[in-house]
Amino acid sequence: MSEQDVLVVVSKLKNYIRSQAGMNTAGNVAPKLSELVRRLCNQAIESAKADGRKTVMDRDFGES
Repeated sequence: MSEQDVLVVVSKLKNYIRSQAGMNTAGNVAPKLSELVRRLCNQAIESAKADGRKTVMDRDFGES
């Protein structure tokens, strides 16, 4: 998997923003959001490893 891969469903992202605020979504939003998702996932992976698990759980993301 490439660091450039988009990790979100762009059409759903655009629909969500439009339905919540009536706004359009710029083309560079999905890659930026994917970067944030990668960062959160990497932190969650480290949390699971620190607990000796091979499964990432919701609690590994730090917010309940």
